[in-house]
Amino acid sequence: MPLTRSLADATVVITGASSGIGTATAYALARRGSAVVLAARTEPALREVARRCRELGGRALVVPTDVTDPAAVQRLAATAAAEFGRVDAWINNAAVGVVGLFDEIPLAEFRRVLEVNLLGTAHGLRAALPHLGAAGGGVVVNNASMLAEVAMPYQSAYNAAKHGIRGLADTVRQELRVTGRGSISVCTLLPATVDTPFFRHTANHTGRELVPPPPVYPPEVVAETIVRLLRRPRREAYAGGAARLIGLKWRLAPALVERFLGWYAHRTQFGAATEWDNSGNVFQPDAGAVPEGGWHGRRRQLVRITTAFGLAAAGTALAAMTRRKGRAPC
Repeated sequence: MPLTRSLADATVVITGASSGIGTATAYALARRGSAVVLAARTEPALREVARRCRELGGRALVVPTDVTDPAAVQRLAATAAAEFGRVDAWINNAAVGVVGLFDEIPLAEFRRVLEVNLLGTAHGLRAALPHLGAAGGGVVVNNASMLAEVAMPYQSAYNAAKHGIRGLADTVRQELRVTGRGSISVCTLLPATVDTPFFRHTANHTGRELVPPPPVYPPEVVAETIVRLLRRPRREAYAGGAARLIGLKWRLAPALVERFLGWYAHRTQFGAATEWDNSGNVFQPDAGAVPEGGWHGRRRQLVRITTAFGLAAAGTALAAMTRRKGRAPC
């Protein structure tokens, strides 16, 4: 079910609100008059986002929160409800990343990515559900990335966490339905590559500069998809045409598309610059209250066409092989 009230009267909690998709979503909701409760680790950045939200016509509350702390997330929910009277929607968006070969990523960083991305989402869900129920219903949106459906090399921890978020959402959705709490909707969001600071803040153990594999979409594309989900919840929604296309081809030809994406990501997610090993913002916050990451030059229509062609060819090849051999390759 959608929100029980208009966006202009709604209270929406957003984790990971200090930059990127979280900031863009806060601005999109503020333009519609919503009360946004901004959560992240970097308080100065949150305060700047809140200031801008008020300029745009919304109401804003800053609640510095580390989503790996379940008690802190419970306090976030309670503070939001105390300030605005209720919680109508909850956006689980906080995320960190680490890139490197699976057997070379420091174990502490691998664990931390799971704690922030997967357990942080679980803590958000647990905190949100009673408040959404008390409000008569509401919407949870879990930002899971298209890497909840497909996978790319060098991002094992991120892939695992995002796949887990998708499975968690599916399970909670079932439980809400069978226990008579169908007024609460749980939506899984699957964005394509987005132009945010995430790629500059990711822990990196590859020795090379990390860059977003194109096509790269503006964060506002994702923010507007979230707004649509609050108004008309769906089980899952893609943000960016490339995500929808890759997901479709993955379902039709998983083995071949897995190989293609491995080849594609290996050649497109690293820049020319060398990079010293670093832990990025995995343990230390470093947000700057900006939605964009400065990757506008990688938004190329030609690459979108090339990607679509390559994936279509992979699906066609698999179909032909399946007809000849009766099974897909491993």
